Amino acid sequence: MDNEYKPDLITLVDEDNVEHNFEILDTIENEKGVFYALYPIFDSAEESVEDSGEYYIMEVIEEDGEEQLAEVEDDALLDELSAIFEQHFEEMFDDGEEE
Repeated sequence: MDNEYKPDLITLVDEDNVEHNFEILDTIENEKGVFYALYPIFDSAEESVEDSGEYYIMEVIEEDGEEQLAEVEDDALLDELSAIFEQHFEEMFDDGEEE
């Protein structure tokens, strides 16, 4: 049996045509849309250590018949999604120990 962890990776291209690689940490799909929590992947260990550890929340939108990712611009929605993602992260990384 293969228990090796294989992350879901995605490459996004910014407005300057620069590629950025991310790991998809989690997905939320609800009546408001489909949203991804993305964590940047760095080319060097030094960049990774210097990173703030923040993740990005992106929304799946359809543009010209193609699915694309866009920043969530509604602050209230962003706060709501952050709370849901944070709860998911706590559940995923909870080792089951009670303090």
